Amino acid sequence: MRFVIVTGMSGAGKSTALKILEDAGYFCVDNLPIPLLEKFAQFIVEGNSGSIQKVALGVDVRSGGDMEGVEKALEEIRLTGLEYEILYLDAEDEVLVKRYKETRRTHPLAGSGRVENGIREERRRLKYLKEHADYILDSSQLLTRELKAELDKIFVKNMGFKNLMITVLSFGFKYGIPSDSDLVFDVRFLPNPYYIDELRPLSGNDKPVSDYVMNCEASRIFLDKLADMVSFLIPNYIQEGKNQLVVSIGCTGGKHRSVTLANALYQRLEQSEEYGVRIEHRDIGKDAIRKKMNEVR
Repeated sequence: MRFVIVTGMSGAGKSTALKILEDAGYFCVDNLPIPLLEKFAQFIVEGNSGSIQKVALGVDVRSGGDMEGVEKALEEIRLTGLEYEILYLDAEDEVLVKRYKETRRTHPLAGSGRVENGIREERRRLKYLKEHADYILDSSQLLTRELKAELDKIFVKNMGFKNLMITVLSFGFKYGIPSDSDLVFDVRFLPNPYYIDELRPLSGNDKPVSDYVMNCEASRIFLDKLADMVSFLIPNYIQEGKNQLVVSIGCTGGKHRSVTLANALYQRLEQSEEYGVRIEHRDIGKDAIRKKMNEVR
């Protein structure tokens, strides 16, 4: 029997996670009142005929009752002999606010007030669950398919959990520095393929461009030093409890040099079993879009 308690911040993806687990064969129950947690656990242990072997239970501030009663409820579940795991879905406050504004939904603790106040109160009420979570997933930068991949690793394939997710992000300085960056590196000192006619329409994802950039000794030295520094920082971030790290690499337009170095750093990092890593090229196609708009005008 595998019993997973899915919890976390409203808007961080709990409903999506439950749907993913349901598709994976889990018997899912969402928004169960806290006073019923113990009775539900007893049913799973005593009333289940054996047909249900995987259960996911959604618990959050919508569950009613005093969230401080969760600690007592979980202790009662332990006394039934049922082992459980806690999956906590989180996201940055700015991301949660944006999601609520986009969907025009009301935060369950905000009422007619500001969403930020509801988020602050929710973090306070969920503090115990986060501190005792077996898995913390930060969905701030995760696409639905990436969230599914992480859940499949943990709850379907039983692979080791990587609590730190690293995003290697390329960008163009002329479009602004990504606001969620933890580390920002400027590679505008490297030779620019933009000034080579045959390379200008290509990107760092194309071999001629990446070869041009990496054939420069400064690029190779920079990559070695960058990979060495990031590798040094990662275990310290993990020890601190950080679960999301965004490493941003920028050039002028975010199409050639930054894409090449981001890809190279990603290749250095992706083999580790200590953390997860993903790559994103934020501005790789923006020059083409701007050119097309100018032609239309």
